[in-house]
Amino acid sequence: MSTRPHAIRSRIGVGAAGGFYPAPHRYQLYLSEGCPRSLRLAITLDLLGLKDSVTTTTLALPAETPDAFASLRRAYEATWHHYEGPLTAPALCDRWSGRIVSNHTPDILRDLADLPRGHDGTCAPALHPPALAADIDALRELLDRDVTSTARPEARSATLDVLDCQLATCTYVLSEELTAADVDLWVALTHLDTTDPLSRHSRLRDYVRRLGEHPAFQGAGCVRPDGHRGGARGNT
Repeated sequence: MSTRPHAIRSRIGVGAAGGFYPAPHRYQLYLSEGCPRSLRLAITLDLLGLKDSVTTTTLALPAETPDAFASLRRAYEATWHHYEGPLTAPALCDRWSGRIVSNHTPDILRDLADLPRGHDGTCAPALHPPALAADIDALRELLDRDVTSTARPEARSATLDVLDCQLATCTYVLSEELTAADVDLWVALTHLDTTDPLSRHSRLRDYVRRLGEHPAFQGAGCVRPDGHRGGARGNT
């Protein structure tokens, strides 16, 4: 059996933009326990007020969540004829058709912002303000390259130095308002697997603590790194 992930990259939208129309309670999000990308999505769902509108299923070990894995497999098989690849998560599923919309996390994150919410009418935060769009993308690329378990230690240290200095002038990493960049950075920092990685970076250490007290960050406990035991294969 092939073990190479199959990329599925449809979009939520209308007409040429996608074909999966925005509608409350239409979509289901499969997340993987302990997965950084799943954690980003869980936090973003809460920040956007979508927890009541998008069904979330967290996969742990197959023996612990067999029904969830079976449901995800059905979705992949409905999407890809004779599917033989791994069950990658995160994955966004259309509950109306039973098909996977996307297993590409950046696309899912962008599409979530356009979904109608299922409860109060308060305005969701602008996690991707147009003026900061390029900076958010650049920071995400920097984190993926230099602040991961596979990054060179000297590159990671230099990047953490720069980010620590940046927090001397901003409440959040790019501005005075919380954006998607803060979700990306907080998740990257909490997944560092070295001993006391922020010992020399007091601002980053305080930043991690402060955001960790935010309800949206606290509420993503099921996919936090301290709960990691494996599960569905994380995608790219």
